[in-house]
Amino acid sequence: MQISHKRAVLTVPRHSAAWADEHDGERFGHSSDKATAKAHAHKRTRRLLGADRKFQVRTFGELDSFGAR
Repeated sequence: MQISHKRAVLTVPRHSAAWADEHDGERFGHSSDKATAKAHAHKRTRRLLGADRKFQVRTFGELDSFGAR
């Protein structure tokens, strides 16, 4: 994880049946439960950046998309 003075943005995208934690294209965790994956991303980021550093965790893939019929 690269550390800069800007706010760090982590994503928790859905991959098949699991949720993964990602930052700058690096995947560092996964879980079948979205809340668990988000909590892991928060814990890891606070440990690496420190409690006073600003960051954001975003989720993707929460809504089902429907293809053409």
